[in-house]
Parts: sequence; structure tokens; C-alpha cells
Amino acid sequence: MADLYLPRILKVGGGALASLPAALGQMGLSAPLIITDPFLAKSGLLDRLTDVLDAAEVGYGVYPHAVTDPTTGAIDAALVALRAGPYDCVLGFGGGSPIDTAKAVAVLGARAIPYAELKAPAQIDAPGLPIVAVPTTAGTGSEATRFTIITDEASDEKMLCVGLAFLPSIAIVDYELTMAKPRRLTADTGIDSLTHAIEAYVSRKANPFSDAMALSAMRLIAPNLRRVCSDPDDRAARAAMMEGALHAGIAFSNASVALVHGMSRPIGALFHVPHGLSNAMLLPAVTAFSAPAAVARYAICARAMGVAETGEGDQAAVARLIEALTALNADLDVPTPEAYGIARDVWHDHIPLMAEQAIASGSPGNNPRVAEAAEIEGLYREIWGCLY
Repeated sequence: MADLYLPRILKVGGGALASLPAALGQMGLSAPLIITDPFLAKSGLLDRLTDVLDAAEVGYGVYPHAVTDPTTGAIDAALVALRAGPYDCVLGFGGGSPIDTAKAVAVLGARAIPYAELKAPAQIDAPGLPIVAVPTTAGTGSEATRFTIITDEASDEKMLCVGLAFLPSIAIVDYELTMAKPRRLTADTGIDSLTHAIEAYVSRKANPFSDAMALSAMRLIAPNLRRVCSDPDDRAARAAMMEGALHAGIAFSNASVALVHGMSRPIGALFHVPHGLSNAMLLPAVTAFSAPAAVARYAICARAMGVAETGEGDQAAVARLIEALTALNADLDVPTPEAYGIARDVWHDHIPLMAEQAIASGSPGNNPRVAEAAEIEGLYREIWGCLY
């Protein structure tokens, strides 16, 4: 038996933003607090959202101060804005950080829960305020997941928070909002999506539904990621990446992620590396480590991505997958931690803490090959200056 979780309303495709007022009406909602970041507020993209609401005479408030990798302090500040108005839902507009912030605000706005009690393995299922997600990047898939990530400022730990309370009620997935995004952001969010799909497929919690979504995501993302990075105005590639990110989000929300994500979160928390980029740093090495425990599954990933032939043996297909992921990092200029500017001594001094935090997140336990702390530490040492 598989437990499956999806938003109640999904609007997908070019121009889907126009359907937002109708979707709010279907849910009986009329007063969203929009949470977004300063860039989107100033870039004109937020205006496209508010113009739609204004035309439909929907009242709203705007909190434009979401930060990258939301912290406990940043969420507390957004909660003040929520309590200042008569809002009946929280709308996250942007990439993963504004949407994750909106999720936390919606849950904590309904009832006070200490941050420490939100952290997995706790399950927060009792509903908070309804969540509306409008992504502007093809990456996190947060618009369709029952997860959010909060950085505890006291410990510099990225806490994974899980439960139906974090699952959006409405997701508006409009690829036109991603047009002309810069190459680095496009690359990092795209590899993030690909990592979601691969990890969902090889997860110990995978099921037939998540498998179908994960394979669809790989088929959409793999042939279009380089294409959209080389031509940011390629509408067909943008559409495929956005749909792929959604499918990958649905896949991992219903199967969970694994070792890459468990190891990635401490890198982001401690060294402020963007989440998709830290996933990319890890993906080839962790795949090589994990593949012997799930050769057939990783081989199917290779075939779905088009990097191995249908009749090719599983071992050869896995070898091609690892080569392809390594080449993708090289082609998209993914830096090593060393090239990113993290000093060797500082990196190595933090390895025991990163391994501890990775294991505590629970995600490594879903990996087909469950890594011991010493093995995780070895992978961190391996990737620091590893050349692609």
C-alpha cells in the first residue's frame, strides 16, 4: 500500500497564473498574504501576480522580505506581518525559499509550535492556514510537497519539517514565470529537480506512483536542462523543465529523498551554498557510492534520461549515468566546494558536524545503500576538490 499526497488544486501550463483568483474562489479564500523576496518585488514579476488579483478584486497583503534559506528569525518576522492583517491563507511566490517560508508561516500562524518540535521525525499533519504556492523557478517542486526546510539560527542546522500541514492546497505552475531566469539559477534549480527525481526513484520508500512521476521528470529534465541554460528564452524547454520540476516534487513528496539531500542541507546551512548547487556538488559522487546497492534502479534512471540504450546491460548503464552526471556538472560550471571558495581546513573541520546533521535529518536512511557516519565523512572529503 502506498500513501499518496497531492495539492487539492493544480493549475499547470503557460498562462496558468490567470486562474489564481478562480482557484482561490474554489477554496473559499479571499485574502492571501503574499510572501516573496526583495528581488521579485522589485523586478516587476510580483506585479504580474498582483495585477491578476487586482483585476479580480481580490484583497491581499505583501510581505517582500523572504530570505534565501529561511531562518527561524525570518519566519518570526513574517509571522508579525501575518498577524497584522485579516488574512485567510498564505501565498508563497518565488523559488523554494519564499514557498518554504510561506509553509512555515501558514502552520505557525495557526498555532504556536516550538521550532524544535517541527523537526523530523515529527509529523505535522493538523492543518494550519491554507497554503497557495506559485513557483517562479523550475527547481524545488515545493509547490507539491509536504516538506519545508527551516534553518535554526542557534545551531546553524537546516531542519527538515514534514507533514500534511506543509502541503499546499493550491499550486499554480506557470512556466512563463521562469522565462529569462539567469543561467546559474536555471542550472542549479534544474539539477535540484533532477536530483529529486533520481533520489525518489531509488528511495527505499518508492512506490509505483512515485516511480511514474520520477521517470516522467527525468525524461523531461535530462534533454532540456542544457538547452534551457544555453537559451533562456526557449519556451518549449522552459515548459518541459517546469513540468519536470513539478513531477519530481510530486515524486519525492510521495517517496522521500535520500543521501544527496541529507548531505546537502548542512552544506547550505554552514557555508550558505544554494541548495541546488550543493546537490549538484554531491550528485555524481553519491550516485557512484549508492549504485552498487540498486544497480537495476539506477540503470532505469540512465535509460529514462537517455544516456544509456534500452538494450544495454545494467552495469554499463550505471557507468554511463555516473559519467553523464559528471559531464553535466562540468558543462553547467558547477564548482567544487574548493572552487566555490570554501577553505580546505574550514571544510574539513566541519565534516563531523555535517555528517551528524545529515544523519539526523533522516534522509540518508532512505538511500539504497545506507551510509555510516565514516562513509559520509569520506564522501565530504572526496567532493571538496574533486575535479569533473
